[in-house]
Amino acid sequence: MPTSNQLIRHGREEKRRTDRTRALEKCPQKQEYACVFRRGKPKKPNSALRKIAKVRFSNRHDIFAYIPGEGHNLQEHSIVLVRGGRVKDLPGVKSHCIRGVRDLLGIPDRRRGRSKYGAERPK
Repeated sequence: MPTSNQLIRHGREEKRRTDRTRALEKCPQKQEYACVFRRGKPKKPNSALRKIAKVRFSNRHDIFAYIPGEGHNLQEHSIVLVRGGRVKDLPGVKSHCIRGVRDLLGIPDRRRGRSKYGAERPK
């Protein structure tokens, strides 16, 4: 515990917050390639198999990115566009892949929330 004189001389140091999306380097999105695909289990009250991809960045960061929607067509070394945004019930997953851009196709026959999943307007 510091004395009052030490606090007057030095003050208290503010705690630095770590950046969740430091792999993106302050960019809104980054294009990189996915190297591994997994299925993760969510935290306690939920139960499912969520699809996640391990993405290797050119700045030597490896992150896990969530693949939204039903099914995907990605294989090893597919190029994906990654944005920030965590998945609340998957620990350690702090970014999303963007559907309908590069190698990750949009979801066909999707009618609601189409812009989030890269789906085209139905005829």
